[in-house]
Order: sequence, then structure tokens, then C-alpha cells
Amino acid sequence: MVRTASRLSAYPPLNVQVHTPRLTLSGATDELLERLVPTVRKGVATKPPWPFDDPMSLYEESPEREWGWLQGVWRGRGRVGPSFWRLYFVVVIDGEPVGMQDLIGIDFTTFGTVTTFSWLSPDARGGSLGREMRQAVLHLAFAGLGAREAGSDAFFDNHASNRVSQSLGYVPNGIAWDTRRGEPAEIRQWRLTREQWNERRRDDIELVAVDECLPVLGIGPSPAD
Repeated sequence: MVRTASRLSAYPPLNVQVHTPRLTLSGATDELLERLVPTVRKGVATKPPWPFDDPMSLYEESPEREWGWLQGVWRGRGRVGPSFWRLYFVVVIDGEPVGMQDLIGIDFTTFGTVTTFSWLSPDARGGSLGREMRQAVLHLAFAGLGAREAGSDAFFDNHASNRVSQSLGYVPNGIAWDTRRGEPAEIRQWRLTREQWNERRRDDIELVAVDECLPVLGIGPSPAD
């Protein structure tokens, strides 16, 4: 399903939206980012197990935390082309921004692979919202951009993220190591092919303004649906 964007930016990635019955992923405009600043200032990750690898501005002290977070999104929004892109989405529920969901492609036109990154306000966690966010961004990746495969990874004790991957049909794809707050920890890697996604594909997710975004990402028109 495809809707028409209700408001337009001159920069197509900011117009992309993904709608599910429970939430909307909306391109991360400055207005939406500003509305998320109080959540970032309050703290997204406040106790172990720490969910993010280094370096991570969300571990810093305010006001450096929100400054670093905003600067990171701004840099990422500008570094977009065929060899690398990262689409930043604000998760909106009942009109209120509660977190972020990103979609990342490296040499996408060659490999057709994507990875995801997300976080939610502590107040919004639970109720399978993380799963809904992932389903929304996977629909964009596969149905909207024509991805062949999606990857995900999470620290071994990030049980929420690992459960989401498992529940959506990802299969284990090895382990890796990274640091978080300077300490090494094991990462579990996951893989979801287009065929595996198709087995659980939903018919109640709507995409907005995806076609206009494709040239910015170096993707040809009308990817396979």
C-alpha cells in the first residue's frame, strides 16, 4: 500500500514514511528531532546491560549527550549516496515521538543488503513495539527498496533485540565482538532473506514517498515488490 506524503521537504529522504496500525516511521526532520531531545536528555540507556557499541553519544552526560546525538544524525543525513546511506526515522505513536528506527545500506545496488538500528524511550518499551518498528522498516527495505537480505546484530544480553530478530524469522549468522563503554562483549548476528521475509509479509503496512527517494540512494526505479 502506498500513500501520498502530506507535507514535502526539498530533500526526499525526509518525506519517506511507513505506517502500521500502531505507529508511524517518519523521516527525521529537525522538528521531530527537537521533540525527541527531552527523551535523549532524560536517558535512553541508563543501566546495564548496555545495548549500544562504542562510540555512542547516548552514553555521554547531558548536554553533550543530546549535542552528540543531534550531530550524529545531521552528519548521517548528509552522507547519502550509492555506496552508503542511512535513513533515519522517528517513531511516532499517537502523534508523539518515542524513539528512532534507522535503515542502513552499504553498496546496496551491488549487494541488496540492509541493516537496522533502533532505540525506544524507556517509557514506551514493552507491548511488542520494537517488533512493530522492525516489521515496518523491513517492509520499506524489501517492498519499497527491493532489498535481497536484511541483517541485524545485538549484544548477547540484549534479549529484547535478539527476541525480535528470532520472532521475525531471522536465522543465526555467527558472532562478532565489539566494545561497549570500553569493555569487550559478544555480539549475536542475524540474517533474514527476502524469501524468509515473504513468508511473514504483512498486508497492513503503507509506504509514503519512497519512489521519490530512490534516486538519492542510487536505486533504479520500480524495485521488485
